[in-house]
Amino acid sequence: MSPARTDHDSRRQDVSEAVWQVLAAHGFGGLTMRAVASALGSSTGLVTHYFAGKRELIAHALDILEARTAARPRLAPPAPGLAALRTQMLNILPLTPEGAAMNRIWVGSWDLALSDPDLFAAQTLRYDRIRAGLRDSIEEAQRLGELPDDDPGRLATTALAFTHGLVVQALFDPERFPASTQTRLVDDFLAALTD
Repeated sequence: MSPARTDHDSRRQDVSEAVWQVLAAHGFGGLTMRAVASALGSSTGLVTHYFAGKRELIAHALDILEARTAARPRLAPPAPGLAALRTQMLNILPLTPEGAAMNRIWVGSWDLALSDPDLFAAQTLRYDRIRAGLRDSIEEAQRLGELPDDDPGRLATTALAFTHGLVVQALFDPERFPASTQTRLVDDFLAALTD
């Protein structure tokens, strides 16, 4: 009985890897049962064994994307407070080819999330978590006297809106927004908060 379970788990991992390959190469627009089967070198019947339909396939792809995003290498904050906030913002940006690829996939998921209530709710929770992390660093920066005593929730929302706006610009115009420019713009943004 144990080998069959191991085979099932191994096959599920293979299917997940194929989902990621399709997602990385073609985004959500190219994510189909047929494309995953092709990447897997199998029939669509095998894929439908794991996913009853496109909706389940997309939900699984988002789970993979979130797990890979969480596991990717990140800059470590050199200190708490403002330095940690800066690091969090930089970790969101497409500063490397891998970061750009990950951000392209995330941006591609937004249309799906806006049109599906369950995906919408999951994406809303993701943003809540990101803002909470930013807010923690902002509150610490305020305790350290690095930022003025302003509403930390509002500042976190502003920081995330700025960062995601920069993500979109860097994805559409990477020549104008290389990593050095993105970093300088984050530094300018943070300097404006301290005035």
